[in-house]
Amino acid sequence: MKIDVVQLENIRSHVKSTVPFTRGFNCVVGGVGCGKSSVMYAVDFALFGGSVTRSFDYLLREGADFGKVTVQFSQNDKTYKITRGLRRKGVGISQDSDELCLYEDDILIASVKNDAVAEQIKAITGLDRELYREIVWFRQEHLKELLDVASRDRQKRIDELFGVSNYEVAWSNIVQYQRDYETEKRVYAKDSDVINLEGLSNDYNRISEEYTLLEMELDSFDQKLIFAKCSLEEADQNLKMLEDKKLKVEELKRKEIQVCTSLQNVLSTIASLNQRVEDKKTLVDNLRQRKNSMDSQKNLFLTKLEQAGLPINQPFDQLTLFLASFDDKISGLRGEQEAAVKGIQIDQKRISQLSQENKCPLCIQPLAGQYKTDLLQRIEQENIQRQKFVNHVRLEIADVQKTKTIASEAYSGLQTCLTRETDLNVRISEEEGNLTKLIVELENQQKIECEQKNQNCVIQAEIATFDLTDLGTAKTRRDQIFQQYYALDSEFRVKESHKKDLLKRIDEVKLRIDNAQEKVEKIEKIERGIEILGAIRDAYRSIQPKLRIEFIKVLRNFIQQVLDSLINNETPLLNIIIDETYTPYVKSELGINREVSNLSGGERTLLAFAYRLGLGQLIMQSQNGYGLSLLMLDEPTENLGSEDGSIERLAEAISRFKAIEQIIAVTHSEVFADKAEHVITIEKDADVSKLSINR
Repeated sequence: MKIDVVQLENIRSHVKSTVPFTRGFNCVVGGVGCGKSSVMYAVDFALFGGSVTRSFDYLLREGADFGKVTVQFSQNDKTYKITRGLRRKGVGISQDSDELCLYEDDILIASVKNDAVAEQIKAITGLDRELYREIVWFRQEHLKELLDVASRDRQKRIDELFGVSNYEVAWSNIVQYQRDYETEKRVYAKDSDVINLEGLSNDYNRISEEYTLLEMELDSFDQKLIFAKCSLEEADQNLKMLEDKKLKVEELKRKEIQVCTSLQNVLSTIASLNQRVEDKKTLVDNLRQRKNSMDSQKNLFLTKLEQAGLPINQPFDQLTLFLASFDDKISGLRGEQEAAVKGIQIDQKRISQLSQENKCPLCIQPLAGQYKTDLLQRIEQENIQRQKFVNHVRLEIADVQKTKTIASEAYSGLQTCLTRETDLNVRISEEEGNLTKLIVELENQQKIECEQKNQNCVIQAEIATFDLTDLGTAKTRRDQIFQQYYALDSEFRVKESHKKDLLKRIDEVKLRIDNAQEKVEKIEKIERGIEILGAIRDAYRSIQPKLRIEFIKVLRNFIQQVLDSLINNETPLLNIIIDETYTPYVKSELGINREVSNLSGGERTLLAFAYRLGLGQLIMQSQNGYGLSLLMLDEPTENLGSEDGSIERLAEAISRFKAIEQIIAVTHSEVFADKAEHVITIEKDADVSKLSINR
């Protein structure tokens, strides 16, 4: 696993930061409180979602309501991206499930649910949250935790990581299985059927013999019962035949009543239909008379339209155009009338001007006395002619208006007649159709009347052919035979019931015998199982220390290799030995084992680093088949000084440590950061972390 990019939004002092990482030794350097460790905490949160403390107050930026972390990483030539969000709700902070997404090469493979994402992360990286925090992420002040705990606690903790503790758990759990088997064996041994198995076999033989004798007795009874049953069936058949005759007669009588009732209903229906036919004929005649009256009114309106000068041979829709011509004619006459009146008014004005002046009102030339008099007379004569024309036009307008009124009224009446005529024709057609249906229905009912009369005659003839005098005798004989059969059948059933009881007892005894034999076999199997469990328990007890010894050997080699690479060749090498509790000791040149507590601060830091790194490599090899590829170091220079060069030597050793694909370290030491291949500097400005990439 190799982390490519970490993006932080509102995470502690990071408002919006993007932190890129490369293969090899990466170092994030900065002062105290500038936001270096926030990157480590953000990666842990993004991958596994759990809180390092009891809440997420340590992660979400103060005053922010929302935070988000995105981590892009590579594994087995595939690129993955995971995002997680935080949201403040009231006084609490919780994960935002809507932001939880895991992508593989930009394809969403898990989201929303923590369990689904954790399962995918485990399958991809081989890590869960506990294993990551134990062997990948070396948190500040937790580096020496495994060295400082009690020996027994260290053994228990590492046994769980290696899976060795599973044998201890299995060894303890098997005790309960042994006890359960022994309890089950005692229960089976005390079972009454197991103890009395021979007595059950004797009971089974005795009941089987009684069952055989009863079967022979039932065979003789079966013959008697068959003969009695044949006699009963013959009597039943004879009685049934006579009862069928009686039922037929009763059925025919009921049918006769139904036919008579139906015939009365048909006659009543025929009378009703006759009346309805007559009523319908009367209605049709009335409608036809109304149609004739409507035709007379229509002809009267057509005559008026013809008298008004309208062509009645035209389609009805065209008559509106001819009615409109009246308005055009009236408008034209009124225009002529207005023109004549206007001419009179103009001439009167001219006469008035001529009477007062001796000038022509048109050319303004002086007028002589006789010419003026002639002119006035001529104008007055023209006005008289115009007045006559106006009076004539007024009379003509009145005549046209009167003709228009007569034509409009006739048109409106004709339109109403045509509408009513259409409705009346539809009504006549409907009523004539109804009359035809009534006549057809009447004829059908008359046919039914004839059929039912004939059917009634046939039924009465069939009733007269039946004779029921032998029915009583046949019934008495059948009852006697039935009593004989019932007595035999009852006795047979009693014996048959006894036979079933015997068979049931045989099955029960056989079942008890089978169960007892199964329990005997189970007792034998349980005894063998108890022996096997004891052997397995002993094997688990012996395997655990052997596995621990093998893990300790490999772990010691891993730790020694890492420690040798961390210590400068000029410095004496630390020879490490590890006991059965995974407790490390440093063996001096004199062969004396020095405890970790007796080492210097720098030596303890180097040993703790090598111990955790070797442990991580071994756990990953044992669980996933491949070594540790990622290491996260938070302030690894604890108890190391720059004066003696220990910080520089540790950084130099880490830079040479190629067994791990990617190492990401957070430090405040620039001396340590100088040895890194990729350096990111974080500074804080106005409570906001700022990033810069040095190389």
